[in-house]
Amino acid sequence: MAYIDYYKVLDVTKNASQDDIKKAYRKLARKMHPDLNPNDKDAHRKFQEINEANEVLSDPEKRAKYDKYGENWNHGEEYEKAQQQYQQQQQWANRQSGQTFYTEGDFSDADFSDFFHSMFGSGFSQRTHGGRSSRKYKGGDYQAELQLTLRQAAQTHKQELTLDGKNIRITIPAGVADGQKIKLSGYGQPGVNGGPKGDLYITFTIKDDPQFKRLGDDLYTDAAVDIYTLVLGGEISVNTLDGQVKMKLKPGTQPDAKLRLKGKGFPVYKKDGQFGDLYVTLKMHIPQNLSEKEKELFTELSKIRRS
Repeated sequence: MAYIDYYKVLDVTKNASQDDIKKAYRKLARKMHPDLNPNDKDAHRKFQEINEANEVLSDPEKRAKYDKYGENWNHGEEYEKAQQQYQQQQQWANRQSGQTFYTEGDFSDADFSDFFHSMFGSGFSQRTHGGRSSRKYKGGDYQAELQLTLRQAAQTHKQELTLDGKNIRITIPAGVADGQKIKLSGYGQPGVNGGPKGDLYITFTIKDDPQFKRLGDDLYTDAAVDIYTLVLGGEISVNTLDGQVKMKLKPGTQPDAKLRLKGKGFPVYKKDGQFGDLYVTLKMHIPQNLSEKEKELFTELSKIRRS
């Protein structure tokens, strides 16, 4: 995978503050979101690069490693361990030959440069007495963001993503939540020296739904009901994710009453057959443009109730 300069991706300097990075990310994420650039074939790739850059530079620890090791920041700890091992091996070899070339104090990155490049380039060769052995390293991880509608998140389905120029098809389990991150093992960058591939981390963003509000695994919605049904009782139709269902109301039901439909909410993540509940708030519809006869009847009713 080609080296990506995260500072250039976010259009900030290396001295940028965390606040500068956050502002730059938000601005570019809005500008390059694939939904807003349907005719730009590179929009999805650019959007992923922006998220990847923010993932690293917004984390002080990751940023420090990136500033020190560049494209190999994911292998920073391995590099330092390998450097220590190399020092120890050199000291051992020197003792065996009766010579002293390096001590820990005067060992420099320049002395280690060949070792470093072989480690992260064509492969890491660890020197041992009497031969050489190879050490494998896991590849770097990818970070991606996937936007779903509420109804998409309620169903197990497949979607296609483009990563590093390749299309991959993934299965999204029903019940994922807004902001939830899942890991797909082996979908990251290739490993070093034959090591395993990295992983793909997907963060989900769930769009607001015009009809339902989700809280955990429960859903909330409103249902219009006329004054006659509230007073006399009867049936109303209520929208659910699976279509309309009938709900019976008792005579004298009050406006803004909240009723529960058990098991008609959102599917529970990775628990087949389990669902939250649907809470329905009744919104009374007041009749308008009454006829003269209707006005007379309402007037007569009001006199009876007040007498």
